[in-house]
Amino acid sequence: MLLTRLSSLLLLIFATRLVDRAEYGYLTLVVTVGEFTDVAVTSWLRIALLRLGGKGDITRGTLMLAIRVVATTTLIGVLAAAFASRFITPDRWGEFATAVSAYLAVSAFSRLALTILQMQQRHTVYSLLESTRALLQLVLPLAAALLVSRSFIVMSLASSTAILLAGSGAAWAASRALVPGRARFTHRELFALGIPLLAVAAAGFGLNSVERVMLKIYYDAGAVAVFAAAYALARQPIDTIANAINMGGFPEMVSLFDREGPDAAARHLGAQMSLLGRLSFPVVAMIMVLGPEISTLFLPAGYHQSAAILFPLVALNVLAANFTTFVFENVIHAHKKLWLLMWSIGPASLMTITLSILLIPKFAEIGAALALLGGTLTSLSVVIIVSRRLMVVPVPWRDLGTSLGVAVATGLAAWLTSRLLGDVPAFFRLALPGLVGVTVFLGLHTLLHPVATRALATKVKMRLGLA
Repeated sequence: MLLTRLSSLLLLIFATRLVDRAEYGYLTLVVTVGEFTDVAVTSWLRIALLRLGGKGDITRGTLMLAIRVVATTTLIGVLAAAFASRFITPDRWGEFATAVSAYLAVSAFSRLALTILQMQQRHTVYSLLESTRALLQLVLPLAAALLVSRSFIVMSLASSTAILLAGSGAAWAASRALVPGRARFTHRELFALGIPLLAVAAAGFGLNSVERVMLKIYYDAGAVAVFAAAYALARQPIDTIANAINMGGFPEMVSLFDREGPDAAARHLGAQMSLLGRLSFPVVAMIMVLGPEISTLFLPAGYHQSAAILFPLVALNVLAANFTTFVFENVIHAHKKLWLLMWSIGPASLMTITLSILLIPKFAEIGAALALLGGTLTSLSVVIIVSRRLMVVPVPWRDLGTSLGVAVATGLAAWLTSRLLGDVPAFFRLALPGLVGVTVFLGLHTLLHPVATRALATKVKMRLGLA
């Protein structure tokens, strides 16, 4: 997970300097349209297979059924994406449709192969191949841009090649452990579980992708590039923390729900909400005050516009999205009532689309960020209401208030340091305020949460072999 995020960040830093803004914008749109279509037509298959196909020995019949389904849905996705490309990028439709189609085909193939490895419980091989993919998706696009052409289609096809190579390795490894036998489920069972997931993914287009498409329609690919670059930079540190918390927290919550019931699971989610606030709020605060410095250090000059407003809006959006996904949507997942997600995703998508139409023509990238934030806050509000009908998660108001106070102090310390530095190189304008902010956060965290701080210090010492 960490290597994948680091690879994406490094690709962003280098790609924005190798290709012009328009080409990077098109590259971003390929990923946006490709990921959305992939989620809508094939990603649901991974969840369905993991639930229906069992673990351990996987039969050839199971694999063949999955191949037939993924081939059919991928073909539908390619045709839909090619049709949509006519409206999104009419000026470069052929190149764009080719890049998206290649992305979809190799992603579906790789996703299926990696899912079979997961079902076979071969987690080490899975992690190795995912790490290989992340590394190749950094190296191959940059090499292609330097050696072949600095165009989005060349970089996109190189990225698809990286996915194909990793997927081929996964397919080879998975095929060697298959056992003879019929499929363990039918097409009917597969689609009965998958259709709700597909519907949720389709409804989520407005919430997760539409603002970039609208930017291209109303402006150009360069505007998409500015928004996407700011979004990627502001998102990474917040998402890294939230995903790390949920990676261990979600299985524990589900286990408590099954063993001890909803009340125990609710208490766990309340504690997870507290931890999310404690660790995420200060990071959000520093991103909000140091957005211009982050943009100046990591992005070329053409991307610095509106950084002081874009970074705070994106940071707040990611924070709200993480509370939505990793706290309140977890309630719905625990009760296995996925159709209820439509009640939050549907209105949120509609809100994002409406705000995009109203705001993007006038405010460009800022309008896109405002539209996305409006949709995410709508999703958070509705999912809180929906989840409370299943299970009431106790909100740790005191802990959240304390964490907010720590975040304000952290952000203020970083901001004051930045203002006092004056005219110094960009690295120091980011590094020194960041160091001061981290120091303030750690000091206040130690003062307010001494037991947790000592436990964390003990774990670090053990990992370093000092304890």
